[in-house]
Amino acid sequence: MSQEKVDRYKEQKKNRAKIIKKEKRQWMLTKAGMGLVAVLLVAWVGVSVYNYTGTSDDTSTVDLPTYTVNTTALDDYTSMLTAE
Repeated sequence: MSQEKVDRYKEQKKNRAKIIKKEKRQWMLTKAGMGLVAVLLVAWVGVSVYNYTGTSDDTSTVDLPTYTVNTTALDDYTSMLTAE
């Protein structure tokens, strides 16, 4: 090996403990971050389901929206088509 490679290897060997400690710290932070994201996701889903199902005990008084549609123009058009 060339002297450069030997010097680089010796430098890496000298700092190996620091490098391993840094890698372990980064891995622990990554796991903690992933755990936090998982907890937040589960909490968000739980709150969404809770809000969707409603919080009232008496579900018979829930007013559902109603819609009305005026179809006279459509009825006139279809009756005109069938008359011909």
